[in-house]
Amino acid sequence: MSIVRIFGGALLGSTLLLAGCQTTDPYTGEERTTRTATGAGIGALAGAVVGVISGSDADERRKRALIGAGVGALAGGAVGNYMDRQEAELREQLRGTGVSVTRIENDLILNMPGNITFDVNESSVKADFYPVLNSVALVLERYDQTVVDVIGHTDSTGPYDLNMRLSRQRADSVGRYLESRGIRSQRLITQGVGPDYPIATNETASGRQLNRRVELILRPLT
Repeated sequence: MSIVRIFGGALLGSTLLLAGCQTTDPYTGEERTTRTATGAGIGALAGAVVGVISGSDADERRKRALIGAGVGALAGGAVGNYMDRQEAELREQLRGTGVSVTRIENDLILNMPGNITFDVNESSVKADFYPVLNSVALVLERYDQTVVDVIGHTDSTGPYDLNMRLSRQRADSVGRYLESRGIRSQRLITQGVGPDYPIATNETASGRQLNRRVELILRPLT
């Protein structure tokens, strides 16, 4: 069976389960289920599938490098418990920041809207967003059996090539910042997917704002 068919099936199955996903309201700090959360999960998972299909060798090299460096892999029931604790700490750290936390099985997706992370058409992380990334890095440092895919997204306005480049640059900026806070580079893979995985319509300003984002996909090392 081809890898495209395998992950295509996984994406379809996960999409059907997303209606029950919980996310944190960035304004109230309360957990709730929303269409936006569902869309964010679908978009994040689609980005992850693209990464696996196009970079499975890189993902495998990352896993081997971490295990070779003495980072133990998780197995069995330990995986769920490990991610439960990590999720609880992330929700506490990110409450009220504008970053949503979505759980899909044992993956965690942190959705970082572009309007609070970057200035328009810029790829450098805003200085006032540093404390949020510091909080994420603090949790990641404690949970060193977690690997992180950093996925940059844009809306569909402007030239496609420009959007792809901007999404890559923004993902790289977030990845470099996490490295500067002590997260080893072997844990990180960065990727830009431009406008290819929207979570809202690109026909409205509010929809385009939702599509401009960086997602961190946190997965247990198994």
